[in-house]
Amino acid sequence: MRTHSGEKPFKCNQCGKAYSSSSYLTRHKRIHTGEKPYECRDCGKTFRDSSLLRQHEGIHSRDKPYKCDQCSKTFSRSSRLTMHKIIHTKEKPYACSDCGKTFSILSYLTRHKRIHTGEKSVECSLCGKALSSPSALKTHLRIHTGEKPYKCDLCGRTFRMSCNLNVHKKMHAGEKPCTCSDCGRAFRDHSCLKEHVRIHTGEKPFACNQCGKAFRVKSFLTLHKKIHTRMIQYECKECGKAFGGLLSHRRHMKKHTREKKPFKCSECEKAFRRHVSLTIHIRTHTGEKPYECDQCGKTFSVRCNLTVHKRVHTGEKPYQCNVCGHAFSKLSSLRRHRESTHAG
Repeated sequence: MRTHSGEKPFKCNQCGKAYSSSSYLTRHKRIHTGEKPYECRDCGKTFRDSSLLRQHEGIHSRDKPYKCDQCSKTFSRSSRLTMHKIIHTKEKPYACSDCGKTFSILSYLTRHKRIHTGEKSVECSLCGKALSSPSALKTHLRIHTGEKPYKCDLCGRTFRMSCNLNVHKKMHAGEKPCTCSDCGRAFRDHSCLKEHVRIHTGEKPFACNQCGKAFRVKSFLTLHKKIHTRMIQYECKECGKAFGGLLSHRRHMKKHTREKKPFKCSECEKAFRRHVSLTIHIRTHTGEKPYECDQCGKTFSVRCNLTVHKRVHTGEKPYQCNVCGHAFSKLSSLRRHRESTHAG
């Protein structure tokens, strides 16, 4: 009856979490005590819950009797099949109350919410890094152990994570299923596409904590930081100017070589190095604004302006000052704040 009434009289004296059943509380307490009474007869690994042991035993048996009637993928548990089927329905009933992002599975929403709360539930005993979940910790530990359990059956290359292996396999197949809606360029996986899309949106989420300069790709930030640590690596043979990153060096060299701009606007003769830049520019003449806000109907000629505008509705402020913690919806606002408030 307590399940329906919502009553939870059994409370943990360590963290205050409450449960409707004493057995649930007993199971929960093992998180604090570290007790793992259930042992796998095949490998000796122990678990705090019998259901976790049953789940683990499927690794040894490889028995996957539950089959999806849509794509034929098989699962060791019926609950996994149920969760998987939501992918085909495209149903996302779980919405984040902070940013409105929706998810197909409740556990995905729970994990996502940690982005807003900053919650890190587990800690690596080797380096002290805090992680959001036990599964994230398990993956992280492979950095220390060097374990790479996922092997490519075509070339033998091994990977720490199954997702990295899946991306790698697409290289052999020549498969590029992720296409950019702005310029049509195709990519092996969503993360590469996401990185590329920032060229169109202008998004630069990786900011230097020394000077505030922001970058589209994390590796660009890593190269940039060498400027501050005096690790200057690239020098221009034409004028002697030095650069911390190869990309900034190449960008500078174009000034000397006067690289051609083959894409020319027929209206005003302005030229561009990339076709996508010309496409965006042409909208200044045609007045085309293909990007529409689904909240208020306002339209924009460039996707990045829509992205910034949407923050008016969501209240999102992704750019935070590392000095005083004040947050802003635009990078330019953060830069102005730094110059006017913290300069000197």
